[in-house]
This record gives sequence, C-alpha cells and structure tokens, in this order.
Amino acid sequence: MNSKHDSHIQKGLKIWFVIHFIVDISFALPLFFAPTWFMHILGWKTIDPIAARMVAAALFGIGGESLFNITLGIDAFTAMLNLKIMWSTAVIIGFIMALFTGAFGDPSVGIGLLAIFAVFSAVWINWRAKLQTE
Repeated sequence: MNSKHDSHIQKGLKIWFVIHFIVDISFALPLFFAPTWFMHILGWKTIDPIAARMVAAALFGIGGESLFNITLGIDAFTAMLNLKIMWSTAVIIGFIMALFTGAFGDPSVGIGLLAIFAVFSAVWINWRAKLQTE
C-alpha cells in the first residue's frame, strides 16, 4: 500500500474503532457493575450475573483494543479486525439461536442487539476486505 492510501485506511478505521469503543463500553459498564438490573431492562428471561460479567469483560477487552491501539499500523489493525469479525460472527450465530429458542423475553430486544452486532460485523468485514485487496 502506498502511504497516502495507508493513511486514509488508518483514519477511517480509527473513527470506527473509537465508535466501537464507545458502544462496547456503554454496554460493558452496566453489564459488569449491575448485570441483573441491566439485563432485566433488556428483557432477558434468565440472568446469570457471572456470564454477564464475562461478556462485559470481553466488551472491555475488545473495546479497549479498539481505543488503545489506534496509533498502531495496518498489521495491528488487521489483527484487530480478525478478532472483531470472529467475535461478532459468533455473537450473531448465538443470538439467532437464542431467538429461535425463545431465550429473549422480548424478541425485539434480541433483534435489536443482533442488528448492532450485524452492523459492526459488516463494517469489520468491509474494512478487512479493503485491507486484503490493497
């Protein structure tokens, strides 16, 4: 990649990584510190605060990676994108399975959360494809 294109890619990814950090932290904080309350608001039927905190930890880690490593180069961005694609794809599959088994008290909540992960997954796949074709 030429340095001008490299700079353009990095600028675009930095913006998305900051957005991703904000969304991840927005969900991670209440999941970690008040999992029962937050998941009740989201309409969960069964609440496991330990599992919720494990998800929060993943969100802290992935979101933190998004923010703290935005000064690194394309190789680091590629590695982060690979992680984000694997994480979001697994969550999407899990949410689809949960929707089919009626795990959400209110399916619209599950669909909304699924949509958030689907949007981010599409963004990450798109950026990863851009990096791969260059």
